[in-house]
Amino acid sequence: MGTEEQKDEKPHKRRVRYSGTHPRKFSEKYKELNPEKYQDTIERVIRKGSTPAGMHISICVQEILTFLQIKPGMKGLDATLGYGGHSRKMLEALQGRGHLYALDVDPIEIVKTTKRLREAGFSEEIFTPISENFANVDRVAEQYGSFDFLLADLGVSSMQIDNPERGFSYKQEGPLDLRLNPQNGEPASERLRKMNREEIEGMLIDNSDEPYAAEIARAIAGRNRKGQKIDTTTKLAELIGETLAFLPEKERKEAVKKSCARVFQALRIDVNSEFEVLEAFLTKLPSCMAPGGRIAILTFHSGEDRLVKRAFKEGKKAGIYSEVAEDVIRPSSEECAKNPRAKSTKMRWAVLAEE
Repeated sequence: MGTEEQKDEKPHKRRVRYSGTHPRKFSEKYKELNPEKYQDTIERVIRKGSTPAGMHISICVQEILTFLQIKPGMKGLDATLGYGGHSRKMLEALQGRGHLYALDVDPIEIVKTTKRLREAGFSEEIFTPISENFANVDRVAEQYGSFDFLLADLGVSSMQIDNPERGFSYKQEGPLDLRLNPQNGEPASERLRKMNREEIEGMLIDNSDEPYAAEIARAIAGRNRKGQKIDTTTKLAELIGETLAFLPEKERKEAVKKSCARVFQALRIDVNSEFEVLEAFLTKLPSCMAPGGRIAILTFHSGEDRLVKRAFKEGKKAGIYSEVAEDVIRPSSEECAKNPRAKSTKMRWAVLAEE
């Protein structure tokens, strides 16, 4: 007869086996989805220049820390928590004194990241995660006070891209969703169904400078008229491929690949109102910072960068900022070699004027 302790023990559950020598499905990548448990595997994947499934490799970490000049006792905000890599480095710089607040709209990832950081030793006394869109940064500052330093990494986290259930990547079969918060708003498939040809074309041009916007918009609108649903990532990618079949064969494959990436980017921006959210954030930002407060923002495409550059430039002209980045800071060639997803990154910074 077993003890009470033995009765409470959960029976061991074997992991699901996959065919072949390597896992192909996201759900089968048991080692990469548990990076803390399989560190050797993770390091091997990173050394090969890949991002492990379910992980996100932080970009421009040293450049960010050098600029922010974090000192123990300061109060900071990570406006885009994600996987928590940047937050962890900023917490380490605080050396147990001060506080870091962090925002994220993704209800799935904020729970995982908070658990990861708590297990790393960052308690409630120094780290507070907040389920909030950074467009509402003013509400956060009203509740917790102004910040000495702030980081906003505008890129979509690799965990979201890699999970086919989220529908962010044209490379994997999944529902055409693309919502950062899958509990709010409507998925990309619904947005596309409701848009007419002119609206689709305008979205593709405005959000991603898609050179074949007219042709792709016409094809999507044609499917809509026939009542043929474009409700999976694969259906949209295949439609783009069919639409660009008129291109010379030697350049078609690369052109389709690039157009797929741009179309998915444009849809993601539209579904999540990313430009509107960023504009609201940039407008409210100065009122949330302490005098001399330092702001670093990472952007990943020209539309974002234009908005940040303009806001900082106008802020300096108005005397709100004492200094702003004249040129963008880019990841080193070594970093890009290790992490290909860093190649499009641009960092801009601003320093709030002293009173």
